[in-house]
Amino acid sequence: MRGSYTALAGCLALSVGACQTNELDRLGRAPVLTPVGTGLNAPREPLPTTFGSYGPRHSYHSTWSPASADLYQDPRAKNVGDVITVAIAINDKAQFDNATERERSQKSFLGFDFGYGVSALKDSATADTGIRSGTSTKGQGNIDRKESLSLSVAAVVTEVLPNGNVMISGSQEVRVNNEVRVLNVAGIVRPRDISRKNTIDYDKIAEARISYGGRGRLTDVQGPTVGQQIFETVAPF
Repeated sequence: MRGSYTALAGCLALSVGACQTNELDRLGRAPVLTPVGTGLNAPREPLPTTFGSYGPRHSYHSTWSPASADLYQDPRAKNVGDVITVAIAINDKAQFDNATERERSQKSFLGFDFGYGVSALKDSATADTGIRSGTSTKGQGNIDRKESLSLSVAAVVTEVLPNGNVMISGSQEVRVNNEVRVLNVAGIVRPRDISRKNTIDYDKIAEARISYGGRGRLTDVQGPTVGQQIFETVAPF
């Protein structure tokens, strides 16, 4: 048992040492920006088998072809490498109040009487049995959430799906003093939803993945310390 405690203490010491080493390397330095192009490698699941390939369309002996449509409309992102602007304007508010109350009671009784008499000898017996049970449950919940975010970011077409839709992915990093704000966006876009200005609203992106956060001095101060995180991870209660 003592050996187990020693091994556990050693592992904790190594973990704390590794975390402290990373933290010490950042002392006196601003957060490092990720390399350009990192946001283009957005992970995704394999395409469903229902996505069929329509193949190239041909228009024989006709002055109209799918490629000639670009002559009569503004250019929109549709090929790998094209840039598109994503407008993010989130202003959501959700409020839920739930209250439940449940009560159940049960009562059962069993009675038994017995009597006999012989000449002057009399006797009687009485037995009563009762069973009583009851349950009561009461719960109440409240959710009040409000989110507001308004910004835009340029994304790049990373893949053209067989049905003509395109995968987009992009990231934006801004460093002010020692704090970096990071914005990532990825999803599937239908070309017809892209406006004439080559922009698209976030609510028209399928499988949209939008993250907005940061890292730096302020983020480190707002979060728990390394020792507290380790303690909360290994604490059984």
